[in-house]
Amino acid sequence: VQLVESGGGLVQPGGSLRLSCAASGSIFAINVMKWYRQAPGKQRELVATITSRGNTIYADSVKGRFTISRDNAKNTVYLQMNSLKPEDTAVYSCNAAITYYATSRLQTEDFWGQGTLVTVSS
Repeated sequence: VQLVESGGGLVQPGGSLRLSCAASGSIFAINVMKWYRQAPGKQRELVATITSRGNTIYADSVKGRFTISRDNAKNTVYLQMNSLKPEDTAVYSCNAAITYYATSRLQTEDFWGQGTLVTVSS
């Protein structure tokens, strides 16, 4: 099982980006999916969470600007980021609790993507 992110890049303040994170492998079910970010010299921050039923939670710093969503048919989670600010600059990583087919049984583990850099600058 692996998570692969895409969609990062350089954007001007006030602009938008959409991050994607696709899970692949012998997946039985994907439970909670999350987006984290880590800015240079700062601790990792939980940005947004979405449950398997679509319930969402956001960090105060991104409420009203970011939207997390998922496409269960594609095993993909998205992060739509609008009204971006320089302080949103960070490496964004997805995380998912995935139940997968291990040898002769099902197993649940946390998986992480490789991270994608978002830079907000003029």
